[in-house]
Amino acid sequence: MNLPADPAPPDAEQLQRLVTLAMPFGKYKGQLIADLPGAYLTWFAKKGFPRGEVGRLLVLMHEIDQAGLRRLLDPLRTR
Repeated sequence: MNLPADPAPPDAEQLQRLVTLAMPFGKYKGQLIADLPGAYLTWFAKKGFPRGEVGRLLVLMHEIDQAGLRRLLDPLRTR
């Protein structure tokens, strides 16, 4: 049986992008990806994530949200 390889674990740069990159379009345009509501991330999971970096970051944030690990991003936020 040929199973697909697991995606590479997120690196520090990807995690930092979650707390610095604003959503470039849609209902939550301008809001940090790390601050997007879980329901919005789940909507993307059902409808399909966009291509490119934003899509990859939305997938990552959805996984973090589903695991209940949002608070782990707090130390990465600039104060």
